[in-house]
Amino acid sequence: MDLSYMAKNLDMVRRKTAEACNKSGMPEPVLVAAVKYTDAAHIDYLTGVLGVKNIGENRVQQLLEHWETIRREGVNFHFIGKLQSNKVKYIIDKVTLIHSVDSESLAKEIDRQAAKHNLCMDVLCEINSGREENKSGVLPEEAPALCQAISKFPNLRLRGFMTMAPHTETPEEARKFFRETFRLGLDIWQKNLHNIDRPVFSMGMSESFPVAIEEGATHIRVGRSLFWNPEETN
Repeated sequence: MDLSYMAKNLDMVRRKTAEACNKSGMPEPVLVAAVKYTDAAHIDYLTGVLGVKNIGENRVQQLLEHWETIRREGVNFHFIGKLQSNKVKYIIDKVTLIHSVDSESLAKEIDRQAAKHNLCMDVLCEINSGREENKSGVLPEEAPALCQAISKFPNLRLRGFMTMAPHTETPEEARKFFRETFRLGLDIWQKNLHNIDRPVFSMGMSESFPVAIEEGATHIRVGRSLFWNPEETN
């Protein structure tokens, strides 16, 4: 199987990342490869050959399958999808960062399961910046209270914020959602997150990550742009 096209894809992502950083003065973000629509062979090529060390999982079952099938040495698993409380126990000892905490009840269960493994789990507060009814995440005005609640759990470490901007016709239209999340996150950080040097902002996907970087993203979640095979569209 010829996967060399992935190297070109990664080069393109890195080039766009560098351009956004140079334009905005922001530091280079962490690239989290969103692996929802790919398989173990492609993940192993990305991590083992191309050197990407952070992968993002949307589904618990798929994470467990990848845990058993990919080469895990040096690879960090992030959970970036909707997480149900009854599934926390399956991933708590496998992930380094949970991006999608959107309720106190979920935070409580993560704390409970982390305690069983003597862990302090890094988490992000997911903010529904577009106020979309069909998406997870806490509404912006409710985020400060949720962050306050998360910060009280002894086995959680609130590191920052995640948002998924609404689908827009152009990446530029998503800018305001990233900007508002960044501003809100900084305000919350200054009041509640003094235990970390710099808050994490997980923002931007394949179509929008350059704009997200310009607006403060420290982590970008990129899938299709990494795994897209141009030959399959011909």
